[in-house]
Amino acid sequence: MYSKRILSKIQSESFLIGILYLIGLLSLYTDNDKKRGRPYVYPAITILRCYIVRIWMRIPSNNCLHQYFSMEISYNKKVMRSCGLDTLPDRRTFDRRFKVLPIKDFICSIGNKFVMDSLVNVDIVSVDSTMIRAKNGHVWHRKQMISRKVPRSGIDTDARWGFSGTKGWLYGYKLHMSCSTGPLAVPLSAGMTPANVYDNQMYRDIIEQLPDCTRYVVADAGYDDWKLYDYTRQRDARLVCPIQRYRHTKGERLELIRFYRSRKGSSVYSARGVSIEPLFECVKETFGISSVPVIGFENVSSYLLMCVFVYQVAVYYNCIVGNDKPRCIRYMLGN
Repeated sequence: MYSKRILSKIQSESFLIGILYLIGLLSLYTDNDKKRGRPYVYPAITILRCYIVRIWMRIPSNNCLHQYFSMEISYNKKVMRSCGLDTLPDRRTFDRRFKVLPIKDFICSIGNKFVMDSLVNVDIVSVDSTMIRAKNGHVWHRKQMISRKVPRSGIDTDARWGFSGTKGWLYGYKLHMSCSTGPLAVPLSAGMTPANVYDNQMYRDIIEQLPDCTRYVVADAGYDDWKLYDYTRQRDARLVCPIQRYRHTKGERLELIRFYRSRKGSSVYSARGVSIEPLFECVKETFGISSVPVIGFENVSSYLLMCVFVYQVAVYYNCIVGNDKPRCIRYMLGN
């Protein structure tokens, strides 16, 4: 019934316009009118819709986005109106507002929509991270970092070196994410760090917004940290990850090992390999993210988290309209 009410209010002339109308109906965010300083001219949801247009149409820069809205083409003007714009913001407005959009909050809000509409299974939630190479592949070596010497222009000095068992050493960033498991794996929360930040340092930030009905959180060996087990237990859930047994292992850690190796533990942990890992690859492939197309932590964080959000919204839109394959959105982009 709820989905039918939303569908009746969506103008679905194209996938993009339908999604822009959907964003306006979901009550994802309310601007704080009591904050100090000059109030924003354009609400956060309006700016969010503009950013969706940039990602959806594969527009390479904010300057090109401004030119896209400036074109006297009927479809472009319809997209602009669907964003909630009566007048065109200055290009610098896009630069400034895109950096401060609370995209992590938007991602959590859409994740909660999936849960409330019973579209996903969150009894078991998977957590992991993936490393993404900095723009152009230009690197800043450690000796140069120590001396603060930048050998050439174009190097992203906010990126850092990180090590992955599959990719080896990589200069760039990390996208941290949690997702649902079961037939429909979608992002529930996300965050960004430089590549040298360990996974366990982002765990609390990633799972603090998870629904109370979550009973298990599955992760790889990088999250084997007693503080994380304790924190998860306080949330009435259990962290399940590969855990090594040593000669003098005893007490509660031994109980964790027994559960991980049990039939129940193996069944719970098996949800990880068919959820978070394929999801990372799906998001990267959908938006062509072999490396980050922007420079600077704020820009990188804003861009990559926005890709996660657009993926969420497109999948949610497909669920509402009854698409049999809601995660197949790669060929929807640009339409």
